[in-house]
Amino acid sequence: MNATSNGNLPKVTSSSLLAMKARQEKFTALTAYDYPLARILDEAGIDVLLVGDSIGMTRLGYTSTIPVTIEEILIHLQAVHRAVRRGLLVADMPYGSYHVSNRKAIKNALCLVKEGGAEAIKIEGGSKRAKLVSRLVQAEIPVMGHIGLTPQSIHVLGGYKVQGRDAASAERLLEDARQIEQAGAFSLVLEGIPSDLAREITQALSIPTIGIGAGASCDGQILVTDDLLGISFLTKPKFVRQYANLKELISNAVGRYRADCLTGEFPNESESYSGESKANLKAFTRKA
Repeated sequence: MNATSNGNLPKVTSSSLLAMKARQEKFTALTAYDYPLARILDEAGIDVLLVGDSIGMTRLGYTSTIPVTIEEILIHLQAVHRAVRRGLLVADMPYGSYHVSNRKAIKNALCLVKEGGAEAIKIEGGSKRAKLVSRLVQAEIPVMGHIGLTPQSIHVLGGYKVQGRDAASAERLLEDARQIEQAGAFSLVLEGIPSDLAREITQALSIPTIGIGAGASCDGQILVTDDLLGISFLTKPKFVRQYANLKELISNAVGRYRADCLTGEFPNESESYSGESKANLKAFTRKA
């Protein structure tokens, strides 16, 4: 791997994540939706940046991820791609972009790679997605799997509920994980499952697991960045640790700006341009 402009840290790839798993090294992942935030995350050393379909709920005002389109993912992916130098750039395949046929799924995935700059794609689902994962890998597209609480399946799951709490469903998730690994995925997101089950899956696989609401035993962790920074209007899940309250900071800053505008305090003289006097402007006009 070659060093990048991001300090002396090497470029993260799907292969390097596998190597980190083998060395038992932890890694980090966060969602990214635009150029400035993606650049901040990348320069801070985040290993994986996911242009997730969570954008539907965090930035587009949808009530779920289901309405998100491939076109919406693509435009945000292109912006993030312009910012990322070191991190592995992964794009979500939104609902409907891989459900009709494998042929359409590969076409959409290729679009995200060729036009959007994605270095890998993520798809939700367990054993039923194994054949698709295999086809995508055969097309030279690295695949990140996603099992457990899969937000695109909320109508089937009956809402955002923890998965794998009983023995039968836990065994199904373990089998799902094995099938996705055997199909050729390079990593697997475990969302909303008990920590002991996540530990068992992580130990059973040679590919890295990435936890979100799955405890500390996963090889990597991911959060929705808006939750971490406190700029989300959604209910905060139990597994989220909020590291800042940017909503309050932004609201205060905008409030001060509004007040200064209304009182005439903004802009002041130092924030205004000086120019020719009226007399000089009239003289210049007459000469012209």
